[in-house]
Amino acid sequence: MAEKDLSTTDPATSQAASASGNSMMNGNGGTPLLDQSIHPDAALKRIQRSGSIAITPELFEKIYLTPQTEVKGDLRKTFGNPTPLALLGLVMALTPFSCDIMGWRGAGGDGAAATGSYYFMGGLLMIIGGTLEWVLGNTFPFLVFNAYGGFWLSFASTLTPSIGAYGHYSTSYSDLDPSAGLSNSTSFATSFAFFLLSMGFLSLMFAICCLRTNICLAVVEWALTIVFSLLAATFWQTANGNAAVAGKCLIAAGAFGFVACAAGWWILFALTFASVDFPIQLPVGDLSHIIKGKAQQEEMKVKAAEHQV
Repeated sequence: MAEKDLSTTDPATSQAASASGNSMMNGNGGTPLLDQSIHPDAALKRIQRSGSIAITPELFEKIYLTPQTEVKGDLRKTFGNPTPLALLGLVMALTPFSCDIMGWRGAGGDGAAATGSYYFMGGLLMIIGGTLEWVLGNTFPFLVFNAYGGFWLSFASTLTPSIGAYGHYSTSYSDLDPSAGLSNSTSFATSFAFFLLSMGFLSLMFAICCLRTNICLAVVEWALTIVFSLLAATFWQTANGNAAVAGKCLIAAGAFGFVACAAGWWILFALTFASVDFPIQLPVGDLSHIIKGKAQQEEMKVKAAEHQV
């Protein structure tokens, strides 16, 4: 819970805060909360020049893609922001995958050509970024980035012939022919669809939580929820022998994946522009002030009760 700010390094700020009663602590060393009248993009420029100015909840959510929470220590001033790194991994894996499964310019193979990017972009970068979010105390990005990083590593491993994920579904499987199972992939397709469906449920949970963050991230998560659902349908229809329906589901999955990519690229541009104090700052559509958190609602109830008394 925020506390009254009793000491600031700027006498003018302290005097203004005492007059208004709105000077709050952010839990990171007792720095004064930036004037709410200042636009978040202008605020970011001041933050980059001074480590003694706290950021507003809206600006914090834009930078870290999670509502602001109090944490011990001062690691957010010590380390850089890992969020762009994880987003970079997501869009660099999801973009070629979406284009591949839509069949643009003759692409195909269920995205197998980009297996390397799934390992080292989608998997490695997202897990590194997610782990650093955990170090900074940002639970939601930590969970989201590591979950999708794990997906990309799992998907890349499935596509790697030497692992033989689909080769085990053939009676003629051998180390010399690890892809033999693809010739009779009914069992494999049915089984793999359950993993994709599980990812769809996970993305749905993230999508609901994103209603407390921003519009762009919500678009990414809701689109990914549809992507995984359509991919699961693709594999099940393939197992049923409905190749035409499976093809339509696959193309639709790629289209929604491209929507997620567009929103992801927008967030990445916004964060990268902010990191270099670029003259143009991109909005991401803050939602934290629309859907109030549980703690905020309780605080509002307490204040309302105090006014009634």
